[in-house]
Amino acid sequence: MAEKKRIVVIGGSAAGPKAAARAKRLAPDAEVTIIQKAPEMSMASCGYPYFVGGVFNNRNALLSTPYGEVRDPHFFVNTKGIKARTETEVTAIDRAARTVRCRDLNSGAVDELPYDTLIIATGAKPRKPPVPGIDLDGVTTLQSMRDADFLRRIRDEGTIKKAVVIGGGLIGIETCEALQLSGIDITVIEMLPQILMFLDWELAKVLENHVRSKAANVITDVKLAGFLGENGQLKAVKLENGTELPCELAVLAIGVIPNIELAQATGLEIGETGGILVNEYMQTSDPNIYAVGDCVELVHRITGKKTRAPFGDLANLEGRVAGENAALGNCVTFPGTIHTGICKVFDFNAGSTGLSESRARQEGYQNIVTVINASLDKPEFMGAKLLISKMVVDGDSGRILGVQCAGPGDVGKQISMAAMAILGKLTVADVVNADLPYAPPFSLAIDHFIATAHLMENKLKGRLNGIGAVELKKELDAGNKPFLLDVRTPGEFEMMRIGIGETLIPIGDLRNRLGDLPQDKDREIVCYCKISLRGYEAAVLLNAAGWNNVKVLEGGVMAWPYGREK
Repeated sequence: MAEKKRIVVIGGSAAGPKAAARAKRLAPDAEVTIIQKAPEMSMASCGYPYFVGGVFNNRNALLSTPYGEVRDPHFFVNTKGIKARTETEVTAIDRAARTVRCRDLNSGAVDELPYDTLIIATGAKPRKPPVPGIDLDGVTTLQSMRDADFLRRIRDEGTIKKAVVIGGGLIGIETCEALQLSGIDITVIEMLPQILMFLDWELAKVLENHVRSKAANVITDVKLAGFLGENGQLKAVKLENGTELPCELAVLAIGVIPNIELAQATGLEIGETGGILVNEYMQTSDPNIYAVGDCVELVHRITGKKTRAPFGDLANLEGRVAGENAALGNCVTFPGTIHTGICKVFDFNAGSTGLSESRARQEGYQNIVTVINASLDKPEFMGAKLLISKMVVDGDSGRILGVQCAGPGDVGKQISMAAMAILGKLTVADVVNADLPYAPPFSLAIDHFIATAHLMENKLKGRLNGIGAVELKKELDAGNKPFLLDVRTPGEFEMMRIGIGETLIPIGDLRNRLGDLPQDKDREIVCYCKISLRGYEAAVLLNAAGWNNVKVLEGGVMAWPYGREK
């Protein structure tokens, strides 16, 4: 009788348990063991900020199945037939002998565990800058259950009044919201010129303005200098410009780095981005060892370059592939990532997929065309909410390279559709007549995503001469002021306006007031309204009347990322 295959998984967060479960399902006779350093397993780490913020109070919800059973060692052995050892650290891998050396963190006992196939899922660790005071009490991250418990306790006790979040990325902004909802005065520090770097600047600025509207301060384009304290306790955060921000809590959220020490020590090849090098089977440079999750590097499916993508959904997908290959031999592949992500920003949402405009230009695309669409996610009578999207297209082929979306509306739906379009290598022409489900509770008759494609089609065909807010602001700052035509109603104008020297002529009056426009038919005119739907109609009218340099402010007033007069 053949010996049972021995599969050992190092790491019990997301990718590791998924790999183990997949392997056991496909090879029921295999001996599958998970070794986990932490006390908990299968943690829903993306849920930490919402536990901290009190969105839910049951800590076990972060560790449980959809039907409420906690995923602990008893669950894995009883339900899955998988042995799980928690609070156990793998200290060495002997590739020649195919063993892993384990140390029980409670007793200190050391033993060796043999394997036929090994799966490394050691994840990532928080990036910590080499600055003074980083070890002060009150300086923390939000990477582990222990971190989440610490911040939740702070929330529940209600004794801390001021906190600083260092880092304006996904985790930083989610942590900002969690702490602000707890009644803590929050400041977010970001060393780059904008928060949420997966967005282009103009959409990121819309989100930054929204964060500020929720009484959280945001400081960009400044570096952290260090932490100040007394008697070992944090008292302030110091910035490189000399500013000191008094606080009792500082949360480091400046990203993660792959946890590759174990792989390096055993001689596995490390990739150019700092993650473990794997092939399409999630197999390392040792054919008997696979690696998955935040510790590996992947292929970017648009650029073909290596990248890192520490996302929980990808970790599970990678684990599924590695588990199947570990059980049955290399039979399935993982194609890589297009960096699809989404986050909640108070009552706004923000997501992206594919390449941003800035990233596309960095990658060498020569003919990039972008368009911004601000419109509703469903009819007004069904409780419509605003969406602001930016589509990035290769002007030569018409292929959609990236989409970003922000606003209080259903961003997840928009980014999901866009991701599938990008994965399918669809062009704008493929999307403009897409057959999507429609009913008033769910979308407009022409969905926001298709409407964005329509705008892009008009732009590619020369029917829409659009100008973005950033480009217009540059013109204004340079003193090259176009004629700014706001075609909304007087009531809308009084309620909210940009305040950049615009002239109000409602769209219904425009045909009879062409004499109020510059009579130089080559003068640049920029038309807009709330979302620039009427702005486009105005531009068509003016073009037909003989004006030659008419532009539409993409996204209108709602997508204007700078200050408004009202």
